[in-house]
Amino acid sequence: MIGATLVLLLVLLLCSVPVATALVILGLSIGALFSDYPLYRAVGEITWSASTDFLLLSIPLFVMLGEILLRAGIARRTYNALNQWLCWLPGGLLQANIGTSALFAATSGSSVATAATITTVALPQGRRFKYSEKLFCGSIAAGGTLGILIPPSINLIVYGFLTNTSIPRLFLAGIVPGIILAILFMTCIAVACMVNPALSGGRQRYSWEARIHGLLDLIPVFIIFFVVIGSIYAGLATPTESAALGVLASLLLALIHRTVNVKFFQQVFEGTMRTSAMIMLILIAANFLNFILDSIGLADMLKEFVFGLGTSPLQTLLIVIALYIVLGFFVETLSLMVITIPIIAPVLIGLGYDPIWFGVVLILLIEMALITPPVGLNLYVVQGVRRTGSISDVMVGAAPFVVMIAIMIVLLIIFPNIALYFTQFV
Repeated sequence: MIGATLVLLLVLLLCSVPVATALVILGLSIGALFSDYPLYRAVGEITWSASTDFLLLSIPLFVMLGEILLRAGIARRTYNALNQWLCWLPGGLLQANIGTSALFAATSGSSVATAATITTVALPQGRRFKYSEKLFCGSIAAGGTLGILIPPSINLIVYGFLTNTSIPRLFLAGIVPGIILAILFMTCIAVACMVNPALSGGRQRYSWEARIHGLLDLIPVFIIFFVVIGSIYAGLATPTESAALGVLASLLLALIHRTVNVKFFQQVFEGTMRTSAMIMLILIAANFLNFILDSIGLADMLKEFVFGLGTSPLQTLLIVIALYIVLGFFVETLSLMVITIPIIAPVLIGLGYDPIWFGVVLILLIEMALITPPVGLNLYVVQGVRRTGSISDVMVGAAPFVVMIAIMIVLLIIFPNIALYFTQFV
């Protein structure tokens, strides 16, 4: 049964069948093959229950939040302000790429939106000061991955929905690893630029007066972060309600910056609907597939198979990590999550691993998939904005940051409290 399911899934994906369609076809097929009951009759109820889940309402709201901040020009102001403070470090603008990505991640929740926004803002500056375009683009692609680890994170919401795990605790667990990963990225840049100064462009200098004045441009990002995250941990709002508060706060900031007009709303609504529709359709299809897998007992069979191998929990975890790294080369990240989580998560949780901790490790593996060829989405986003040269340049530039993500995963395995320490207070 397990083999037939995997073969059918791979065939559908290799035939370029849209992911949501592939999940539904897979669910209907294995339901018909391995169950004596007409499981297909549950499609309507499963679709309705997934579509009306209050938690999932937060996804289009967080998407809209990121769209508003992008269209309001807040990212550009944030980049310029951080550049003034980080330009003295080895790497200069490269450090600003990571710092801005980390701050924008604290409001966006999407790696693609973060990468696209920072590329648009930063690349002209990198070319102006003659930075190595390979490392410059690679740093943006890698920095964009922070968007799905530092809360609020759409991918953490998806994980929480699929595993019935607390979203506030997942958000809290992502903060410290996200900050450490950003520091690892910045350290990698500093070492590379000290070893090879040609990677870094011309040094910029700013007065203290300009730096202090630039701090005003960082205020909007912190306002959104404290409205969204602060309202959750103060007990004032659920994740969905906090997302709505974030949208209202971002609209007020856009009004203050005088960027609101008819075209502004058109771009925000179109971007929100396009992204939300894709995510929700995949989640509905995944929910139906999960129902089928539970009904035919596939998850239980996989648990018994793993336990029968006689491997230790650590060995099983390492096998799972290797599996995700390989799959990340070929499968789009959201699809990878919804396909594998219902099968893999119960096995590792059954072995004693904390579901919150595994959620953070999984997101790091998804981050790695975002910047590894041939399907690394952030690589194509950066190249799409760049429009010149070869995408292989972006791939080469992102390679050192893949190593940094791997180091972060190792740190989490050795010191799980990096992710779990603060969750005990929620």
